[in-house]
Amino acid sequence: MKNFIIAIIIAVAFIVVSALFVVPEGQRAIVTQFGKIQRNDAGEVVVYQPGLHLKIPMIEVVRKLEARVLTLDDQPDRFVTAEKKDLLVDSYVKWRINDFGTFFLTTGGITSQAEVLLKQYINNGLRTEFGARTIQEIVSGERSQLMESALAQAGAAATELGIEVIDVRVKQINLPTEISESIFARMRAERKAVADEHRARGREQSEIIRADVDARVTVMLADAERNSRTERGQGDASAAKIYAEVFNANAEFYSFVRSLEAYKNSFNNKNDIMVIQPDNDFFKYMKSDKVQN
Repeated sequence: MKNFIIAIIIAVAFIVVSALFVVPEGQRAIVTQFGKIQRNDAGEVVVYQPGLHLKIPMIEVVRKLEARVLTLDDQPDRFVTAEKKDLLVDSYVKWRINDFGTFFLTTGGITSQAEVLLKQYINNGLRTEFGARTIQEIVSGERSQLMESALAQAGAAATELGIEVIDVRVKQINLPTEISESIFARMRAERKAVADEHRARGREQSEIIRADVDARVTVMLADAERNSRTERGQGDASAAKIYAEVFNANAEFYSFVRSLEAYKNSFNNKNDIMVIQPDNDFFKYMKSDKVQN
């Protein structure tokens, strides 16, 4: 009897615990009975607010759903502009559930499934907006209008899922990798062409300056050579004039001095040998009668 009472108490406690469920803050709950959503007398889906609630154990199943604002931030998608050019667009969406019954019926209460469907709606709206604009229009100031239009289109379609789209934002717009590499290669080629042109102009100017300097140096050297020859000629003329004046003043003495210089240069080395006639004029000042005079 005692064991039976204990079993009854345990069973009652299990039933009571199973009949209670808690809805955390930031979530809402709906109850299904044999797969059918619980509704009130007006036919509306019963949504349980945060707190402690009761249900029929083992018959009713509680499904908790997020009531907070959620963010859908997926990988960038490729869109085609009005110019038939591809763009990689990175965007995000702020959304929340505003009709929990519809959301549960359309997505099974699975958030990831809802995000897949919502992503399709958002992409359709963005694809329409990007396809109606050029790249210049997109990046020059129509991005806000583009996001507002995409938000309106996605919001209208998302109501079928029981979802409210709060905001659609485009974070970044890039060209695809292959197009970016092609553009960068073209930019590098253009910059290289400009650099080569500047180098060619620099080499041309360098050759012009070098040729001008060489011409000036040649002219300066020619002038210096001419001036040096002029000075040398004038010096030789002055020397010849002085020699002539001296010679005319005392021809015999001048001849004697020149002979002494010739003797000095001729007999400078003791090993020198001269083969010459004794009565040659070279020795005229060495003869005794000349010396005596």
